[in-house]
Order: sequence, then structure tokens, then C-alpha cells
Amino acid sequence: MDYSKYLSEQSKARQPSPIRALQPFLHDPNIISLGAGQPNPSTFPFKSMTVTLESGETLQMDQQLFRRCLSYDLTSGLPQLNSWLRQLQEIEHKPKYKDFALSIGVGSQDLLTKAFEMVIDPGTPILVEDPSYTGALAFLKTQPCKLIGVATDAYGLIPEALDEVLSKWTDGKKPNVLYTIPCGGNPTGATATLERKQKVYAVCQKHDLLILEDDPYYYLQFTSRVPSYFSMDQDARVLRFDSMSKVLSSGLRIGWVTGPAELVRRIDLHTMVTNLQSSGVPQLMAYELLNTWGHEGFFKHVDSVADFYRTKADQFEECLQRHMKGYGEWVKPSGGMFFWIKLLGGVTDSKDLIMNTAIPKKGVIAVPGNAFMPAGEQTPYIRVSFSNVSYEQMDEGVRRLVEAVKEEADRNSVSAKQ
Repeated sequence: MDYSKYLSEQSKARQPSPIRALQPFLHDPNIISLGAGQPNPSTFPFKSMTVTLESGETLQMDQQLFRRCLSYDLTSGLPQLNSWLRQLQEIEHKPKYKDFALSIGVGSQDLLTKAFEMVIDPGTPILVEDPSYTGALAFLKTQPCKLIGVATDAYGLIPEALDEVLSKWTDGKKPNVLYTIPCGGNPTGATATLERKQKVYAVCQKHDLLILEDDPYYYLQFTSRVPSYFSMDQDARVLRFDSMSKVLSSGLRIGWVTGPAELVRRIDLHTMVTNLQSSGVPQLMAYELLNTWGHEGFFKHVDSVADFYRTKADQFEECLQRHMKGYGEWVKPSGGMFFWIKLLGGVTDSKDLIMNTAIPKKGVIAVPGNAFMPAGEQTPYIRVSFSNVSYEQMDEGVRRLVEAVKEEADRNSVSAKQ
């Protein structure tokens, strides 16, 4: 593919950092470096590192790698971790082309925002799901782009709606980038089926779209994992974003991007002149654990994490059935951490309800749905999360939320929908 048509002028202008370009040579024992301004690690106060796991096992960080991780390193990440993740992508997704590239970032959002900047010139239209992840929308709204919402349903992005937007486009430059969260979507909890993904991919082929596949909840699917866009990408038009935040630790801030080497290189060029690289010590912690587990151990772990959230979702569904029937409508998620609820009782502005009744008067928090709308319009929808509350807290929280909806229904003289 010719990727130049997707790139912003700013991205095209990026050149390798002269000093960062030398980084790969610094670990060659046959080369004497008089170039890079590396602090001498003998002046650092840290000698070694041991981590205790929840199982009681201890991980002793490799001494040589630990010393390496205390210093500047490759923009694309600790080589050992990068290699392990590349093998993971090959095992899990079985990509249709082998010369893909992979780079590690400070969480997937670090890489995602760099990818957005890579494709945005003033006035660029970006296709996003409606609703979509508020973190991505908040960043995009600071950029000189136009957000084009595409309708979704219980299975995520609707391919016919995507095709219609593009086929009927008359407003200047036609969109050529799609941002999607295909599994356990945030905020909807929707997971696209394989058939749905195949149809969306076909539409992207028809209109020559670049796909930004943001998939932090991929390993939190409650049934067998639906193959990714990356796995079916025969054209090298998918940039895939993964994260360890949901399965190892959100505080480690480790994400990775996989896809066409030319595009991943453009993201690396951005990193070279901003934050240089991901922090070395968290990468080493992750690598030592993953290397100890092996890929089969990792799959066993993520399956247990998915089981944990499946149970949480089942419990939250029980609470909704007990309290929310007649006051809200929802579809049970098939992955992730969220329910997307349409409030009834005449509620038209969930932000007003949450900010002025639910939180100050009832003592319960939910995220108003307007935060997830590309256009930011009023909506009766809210996003609620079951990830970090006990069954008792779920039950009481939903009860309090319904009390707020009941008050609004009474003000609107609307009876509960049975």
C-alpha cells in the first residue's frame, strides 16, 4: 500500500533523532561509544530488583538487563520484551504478512495519540464509532480534525452505516481513517462478531480506509476470542493497539502497536523527539514475568482474568434485573468492564441527572453518556462499570441510581416502563 496519502504533513516531515538513531549500536560490545550522553550507571543508587507475585513466588530481575533498563534504550522498547510480544502476535493473531513491525509505548494511549497525529492535517475527517472512548475523543477534540460518528449497535460498528457515510460523502476530503474498539467496547461493552468484522473490513477495502484497531479489552472477552482485524488484514491496512493495563497492571503503563513497518516507524519517529522511549524498569518487570510464564502461561492468566470479569458482569446483570427493569434498557456485554444503559422515565440529559441528583443526593457515580458522543450532545445513556465493586456495592449502587431515575420520572409524570 501507498501510505503517503494517509500521513499528515507533520508526520512526513519527521526525521530520526541523530542521537536516538545511534542507540542500537550502544549495546554492541565491539563498539566504543564516544557519542551518546549516557549517564554512567555506576553513579545510580540501584543495585538489584526482586518482585513478589500474588502467588508468593519471587522474580529476580536479571542483573545485566536491570542495569540496562536503568539507562536510555531503544525507542521501540526493551528488545527481549519486544521479541516476546512479537511472538505473542504471531501465535494469537497469525498475521497474513510477516514483515510487520512492533513498538512498545507508555500505555496504548501514548501510541494511539501519536497515530492520530500521524494522520491528521487541518480539516481531516476521522471516522469514529458513535459512541466511542472518551479518552480518544478528548484528544481528537484538541486536534484540527472533524469527527465523523458512525452508528453502532449491540455488536459494535454497523458496516452498512459505515458504507453509507462514505458512499454519500460530499463534504470535501473523504475520510480515509477509521478508529474502532471492536471488543468489549468502551463505553458500550459491545464485541463485534467475526462476520461483522469481515463486513467492516470489506467496507474498508472498498473505500481504502486505514483501520486503527484499539483493542485493550481483547483478552477480556467472555467467550472464545473473536479474531482481530489484524488477523484478517491481507492488505496491511490495520494498525493494532494492545495493552497490558487490563491484564497485568494499569500502573506499568505498557502498550504496544503492531502493523505495517512504515507506519510503526512513523510513530517511533514521534517518540524519538518527545518521550524518547517507554520506562525501562516496568518493561523489565513485565518481561521477566512473561518470560517465566511463557505464552501458554500468559494465555492461562488472561483466561482467568476474563473469567473474573465474566462473573462480575453476571452479578451486575442480576442487580440490574432486580432494580433497573422499567427504568433503563441495556444489552449485557460479552466482554470488557462496562454496561451502557439507556435511562427511561423521561430522562433526556443523563449528565444533569448524574451531576445534580445521583452524585450529590444519592451518593452514586456513573459516567454521563455525552462524554462518549463524538458531537457531545445530550443523551439519556450512561456508562457504568462493574470492574472494581463488590456484589453488595453493585446492588446498592444500582438501587441508588434507580432512586435518582425515579425522582426524574416523577417530575416528568412518566410511569415505569414494564
